[in-house]
Amino acid sequence: QVRLAESGGGLVQPGGSLTLSCEASGRIYRINKMGWYRQAPGQQRELVAVVNSDRRRNLYGTNYADSVKGRFTISRDNAKNTTTLQMNSLQPADTAVYYCHSELIVGMGWGPPYDFWGRGTQVTVSS
Repeated sequence: QVRLAESGGGLVQPGGSLTLSCEASGRIYRINKMGWYRQAPGQQRELVAVVNSDRRRNLYGTNYADSVKGRFTISRDNAKNTTTLQMNSLQPADTAVYYCHSELIVGMGWGPPYDFWGRGTQVTVSS
């Protein structure tokens, strides 16, 4: 019913930049939140950045992991159901698989919100 498609990963040198994009498609009634997580080898998946627009819980705005504040910027296009993560000053510690995530309400909007995940895109920061 709902699909999240990521793009934009790759290999970049330390100090470089990459832009990740994610598009949500399908029977979407409303998106409460949309953002990015990452998982490095042997590590747990962690939140990178998220844009909240949850009317029911009155949650709005953006949140970032402390490790990326000042370097990464998340944005969202509500009309296109897309989110973009601009990553600057990348460091080897940023190397991970980046997953797009969305909490959204499907169909006619009568049910609870559900979590959806993309398949992930690899970001490697190395010289």
